[in-house]
Amino acid sequence: MSSSVSVAAEWDLLSDRFYRRLTLYSPLPWSAPATTSTSSSSGVGGAVIGRLDLSTHIVAAAPFGGPIAAVRDDSKIVQLHSEPSRRRLLLFSSSGHPIASAPWPPMLPRLHSLSFSSSLSLIALLSDGSLLRFRLPDLQPSPSSSPVPLLPPASGGVADAVFWGGGVAILTEDNRVVVATDIEAADPHPRDLADPGVGDEEHVLCMAVVEPQFVMSGSPEVLLAVGDRVIAVDEDGVQAYDNYQLISSSLPEAIEACIDAAGHEFDVSRQRTLLRAATYGLAFCSARRDSKGGGSGYFVGKSKGGEAILVISRFPHERFQEMCKMLRVLNAVRDPEIGMPLTIQQYKLLTAPVLIGRLINANQHLLALRISEYLNLNPEVVMMHWACEKITASATLPDTVLLEGLLDKVCSCVSLFYIITCSFYCSSGYVKGYHMLQWQLMQITVAGEGVEVEMIPMLLSIDEQDKALSKAIESGDTDLVYLVLFHIWQKVAVEKKAPLDFFGVINARPVARDLFMAYARHSKHEALKDFFLSTGRLQDAAFLLLKESRELEKNPMASKGSPLHGPQVRLIEQAHRLFAETKEHVFESKASEEHAKLLRSQHELEVSTKQAIFVGSSVSDTIKTCIAMGNERAALKVKSEFKVPDKRWYWLKTCALATVGNWDALEKFSREKRPPGGYKPFVEACIDAGQKTEALKYIPKLTDPRERSEAYARMGMAKEAADAASQAKDSDELFGRLKITLAQNSAAASIFDTLRDRLSFQGAY
Repeated sequence: MSSSVSVAAEWDLLSDRFYRRLTLYSPLPWSAPATTSTSSSSGVGGAVIGRLDLSTHIVAAAPFGGPIAAVRDDSKIVQLHSEPSRRRLLLFSSSGHPIASAPWPPMLPRLHSLSFSSSLSLIALLSDGSLLRFRLPDLQPSPSSSPVPLLPPASGGVADAVFWGGGVAILTEDNRVVVATDIEAADPHPRDLADPGVGDEEHVLCMAVVEPQFVMSGSPEVLLAVGDRVIAVDEDGVQAYDNYQLISSSLPEAIEACIDAAGHEFDVSRQRTLLRAATYGLAFCSARRDSKGGGSGYFVGKSKGGEAILVISRFPHERFQEMCKMLRVLNAVRDPEIGMPLTIQQYKLLTAPVLIGRLINANQHLLALRISEYLNLNPEVVMMHWACEKITASATLPDTVLLEGLLDKVCSCVSLFYIITCSFYCSSGYVKGYHMLQWQLMQITVAGEGVEVEMIPMLLSIDEQDKALSKAIESGDTDLVYLVLFHIWQKVAVEKKAPLDFFGVINARPVARDLFMAYARHSKHEALKDFFLSTGRLQDAAFLLLKESRELEKNPMASKGSPLHGPQVRLIEQAHRLFAETKEHVFESKASEEHAKLLRSQHELEVSTKQAIFVGSSVSDTIKTCIAMGNERAALKVKSEFKVPDKRWYWLKTCALATVGNWDALEKFSREKRPPGGYKPFVEACIDAGQKTEALKYIPKLTDPRERSEAYARMGMAKEAADAASQAKDSDELFGRLKITLAQNSAAASIFDTLRDRLSFQGAY
């Protein structure tokens, strides 16, 4: 279609719906005009196809996008172009590309029609009522190459025929109806329907088939249009409808009433009669539009005056199909052997799954299975219940006999895995000793279906922990591995066994070991510590003890000076002993020993001072706190215990005295002896405390001009800083830094520039 045409123009209104016909493949290869050049024609199996006119051929199209078959109709006068005079059977794809070609078998009666069966077998119906089957894709006749007769010789031949998926309905020349429901079988078993009673002077306009799955009896019905009547023909009789005009305005309501009445009826023959009446009404609701285009109904015939008769909109066919399904189920359970006289309303309230559950509880497993299959429900529930009952009732049978019985009955319906599920969850299965049966079922299932993952909970239920753990690891699912680990650990706890067996199992499997360690680090420290100790990983156990000690320290209940520091110290000492047993962790051993000793000292200080301010601080902070509190003896003790150098001691004491503002003690301390690190700590402590006067006492004692200059600069004393900087060796670099330090002081910057220029001038000479 040209792109200039509006998209809306492609749609046609039919009643209250719009439809569009799409051209999927154009032009088709068979529609190319024939030319004199051989290269321009498409040849298949020796037949040259130049221009194929479908109107002169008998054509059949397979369902679901299948191939198209065609053969020239010898009942029509055809002008031959590039085709040979002998007819050929042609096979094309849905897009028109040739697939195969074969000569039409000679010496056969005239071909009436072609059709494809549901399994894509090509069926040819000959005029004498015989069937001929062809194989695809080579189009060769079936092994029994002779046609299969469907009509008696006296029938007069085929007048009309209608195919459906697996059968055919034939109207003979003498107005008889013959149906065959399995045209692919070696013997289709054709059978006559009731005599429709069409006279010689009457003519059948058309025919249609109601397929067996839509008929209550399960047999096909044939509808014949004769004049202004529709005749319904089946095996039981004939019913003609020529007065549909009387109910045309209320036809959907009449159909609904018939269907609803059939649902409330218990008598099967009455159900069949009511549903057959509904079927005939449905045929009238599926006609074409009125040729005049007026109204909203559907044309179904003509009245005596020649006026079109309109019927109200179409009826939903799903309603009829649902009622047929419900009635088949209800009739089955109403059988005296079953004894469940349910009404249709009770069935709707109960629902099909609940009804199936009641049937299996009544041990009506076969009927429950048939209903499940018919309603497309999962049959596994039925088979599981049957298998459980079978296992429970077969306590005296050998496992091999029971296994054979289960496999024979269930494997054709559901997965073998569900048999195993039955045997494992059967209430008394494991108690009665079906361990071997379950193991055999698992081996068969794993070999045939590969469902190792689903086997893991069952392996645990029969105490096959090692196999379950191996299967869980092979599956790669960490959740399954944890499931097995928790199961084994819980069993060890319940049976009050030593965890060494559990540790041995997981230590041999790296994946299980790593997953257990990852879990235990967050919740089961004691179990993880036992695992490390049992497997000789002393350093890992020591690190775990240190982690526990830190958690005790973070515990809000572990207030400073509380007895919880006793357990904390013990944990650190245990870690020290474990580290000491390995040569690779000397540093960790020494550090843990010092840490424990520091905690003891801090705990003693908190007890003596009655102030919880020491535990958790470093050695330096502990010394500074003691000095700030005036407890220099305790500070000297800590200095001695942890071998603090004198240089660091002077720095710590200086900072502590400056922090509390004890300037007299600081000055006295500076005069005791020359500090090992010089007087720079005193200067910085005073400046940091904002005490410039105190700082000026110690700046002149600084021996390094750079330190004096930087100290004066920090105090904002530009001239003194410049004088001190002039005495340094690298004065230029120092002047630059000092200028940056005093950048906001323009006078100071000028002093630095003047002094630097003077020094540069003197250096030049």
